[in-house]
Amino acid sequence: MTRSNLRVGRRSSLTLLATGSEPQNGTSRASRSTPLKDTRIPYGMYAISFSPADGAIWGSSLVHPGYVIRVAPGPNPSETALTELYKIPLPGFGIRGMDVDRDGVAWLPLDSGHIASFDRRKCNGPLNGPGAEKGEKCPEGFSFYAIPGPGFQGDPGAEENPYFVWVDQHNILGLGANVPIATGNQSDSLHALVGSQVIELRVPYPMGFFAKGLEGRIDDPDAGWKGRELWVTSGNRTPFHIEGIDAPAPGAPGATPETRSSPLVVEFQLRPDPLAD
Repeated sequence: MTRSNLRVGRRSSLTLLATGSEPQNGTSRASRSTPLKDTRIPYGMYAISFSPADGAIWGSSLVHPGYVIRVAPGPNPSETALTELYKIPLPGFGIRGMDVDRDGVAWLPLDSGHIASFDRRKCNGPLNGPGAEKGEKCPEGFSFYAIPGPGFQGDPGAEENPYFVWVDQHNILGLGANVPIATGNQSDSLHALVGSQVIELRVPYPMGFFAKGLEGRIDDPDAGWKGRELWVTSGNRTPFHIEGIDAPAPGAPGATPETRSSPLVVEFQLRPDPLAD
């Protein structure tokens, strides 16, 4: 019952987006494009996720201010794949990872200090036609949820740059199904968005928790909270900022090879109440 977010290179694939008005959503042929009706979308995917709602493939693009990409493979992807591009509007900007929930909503961690969603069902107008290649056809599809914490004056979100997000589609952690969980890369934490409230799961020790990816696991579906957990990788490009478990002083490396500021795998479990056994 686990899923993985796959990271692909920036030279991932050639995708096309229809700008003409031939069938309902236009036609886009990846192998034989029609220059007057198809437009090349020169954006690679940094993260990629599958939508269980309709089988579409979603991805994130790092080109500023950030884009989300939707690919509908069609019955014969090399001939029928259709790509849609959506630019992240203000106040949001800066994307790395992304994931999709069971309803087909894309979730985005943003350097603007937000967890954002993009719900294609909220789009009011046509999604193809001239200008679709700019990604500005559906700004109304985005919603923004500010991450708590200090920020620069005038900024709506915290001075936080979450790297990745994972959607708990199956309520593995216990906060509910379809809950997006973003990495808190400036706060030693994870940020879980429950409804419209951000719940912070902080790692108090050792200092320097720097989450890069996470995944849920159900070991025993009959064991309650003890049989479920999140596994989170933690690693930094400046490992001297990580406090060793048996460090002689805060910020110093550990005394043994196993604790000398090595990357960590951190397990999260959530009791349904404080006294649950």
